[in-house]
Amino acid sequence: MGNYQRKGSHTVSRLSCHIVWSTKYRCKVLKGDIQSRCSELLVEICNAQDVEILKGVVSSDHVHMHIEYAPEQSISFLVKQMKGRTSRKLQ
Repeated sequence: MGNYQRKGSHTVSRLSCHIVWSTKYRCKVLKGDIQSRCSELLVEICNAQDVEILKGVVSSDHVHMHIEYAPEQSISFLVKQMKGRTSRKLQ
């Protein structure tokens, strides 16, 4: 057995997901200050939602994230939070 961080009273779980999303029309807009601000925002959102980022890269036209999350969290809700908040804050 590996090192499990998500433990409940009667459960042990390790849920991970690889998420990739791109900018509209794959425009290369995530450069320089915008790229660093985007990664800061993603770290803030994941810390607030109790999500651990195992690996993450913000490229010029897309974002890769490998995350570990709790079983009571919905992956669709997490992606909605990450994409929505970063989009609003960066614009």
